[in-house]
Amino acid sequence: MNLRFVVTRLGMLVVTVLVSSLAIYGAMFLTPGDPATLLIGGSRNPDPAVLDRIHREYHLDDPFIQGYWHWLSNCLHGDFGTSLVYRGSVTDLIGDRAGTTLALVGYAAVLVLAAGITIGTVAALRGGRTEALATTLTAGAMAVPTFVMAVVLIWLFAVQLPWFPVYGSGEGLTGTLSHLTLPAVALAMTWIGYVAQVTRTAVRAELRSEHVETARSRGVPEWTVIRRHVLHNASGPVFAVSGVGVAGLIATAAIAEQAFGTGGLGALMIEAAAKQDMTVVQAVSLLFVVVFVVINTTVDLVSAALDPRAAQKGAR
Repeated sequence: MNLRFVVTRLGMLVVTVLVSSLAIYGAMFLTPGDPATLLIGGSRNPDPAVLDRIHREYHLDDPFIQGYWHWLSNCLHGDFGTSLVYRGSVTDLIGDRAGTTLALVGYAAVLVLAAGITIGTVAALRGGRTEALATTLTAGAMAVPTFVMAVVLIWLFAVQLPWFPVYGSGEGLTGTLSHLTLPAVALAMTWIGYVAQVTRTAVRAELRSEHVETARSRGVPEWTVIRRHVLHNASGPVFAVSGVGVAGLIATAAIAEQAFGTGGLGALMIEAAAKQDMTVVQAVSLLFVVVFVVINTTVDLVSAALDPRAAQKGAR
């Protein structure tokens, strides 16, 4: 792999995180009024002693860059501050909710990869009506927003057919899988469509390629041609869009968590924003940005390893 490409991507990761963290920290200061009042829920008559304590604790009287660096350095050490609404450590709040979000995103990612790649591959290899049906269904899946899919799934599989629970995250492996099935499907459906479409296109392109025709003309068995030449060469774009899909699941997890009451990090951020608990909002937002950027960078590096030509273009 091109070393310059790797260094460039890692540098972009660091810059993106720093710029995003600066925007997240600065958003509080763009709001009219004293940022300290936001940290206590925007009270009209806040206690001056409380305001003074918040100013000292959050270094709000420091110059902007100095206060930002103090906040960021604490975050780098795992200290996200104290929530004045939830009356506890933000780090502990994140720790209590992170497992649910991780399980939900992981479940949805498995559905995206398994269903999307399978549907796209079968559609491209069989063609005809199978391909037309798969294209229609996946295009429809891509067009339905997550919150609409959540409502449909609740109505169908919880009201009409009471097969799955629709609230909470469950306990134990069986309970967790049962509670997270509907939110995972709602979260994954759009990306299943994307992955299936890209997989179908990539496999179709490889089936028409010259090297595949050459392998067939030499009498290479069809399954060997598909496995070694078609699927292997199509893996680059399929992996790339799958990685973007997993990152997208993190960005939209809050919608499914709020719809099904699973109580993950996304739901925590929405609740904290409604209560103007900016300390929690800043911490969760920064965490989501970091995870999103790391996944995208990892996808770029693996895609470059699968296709060195992409690395050469990206390094220019």
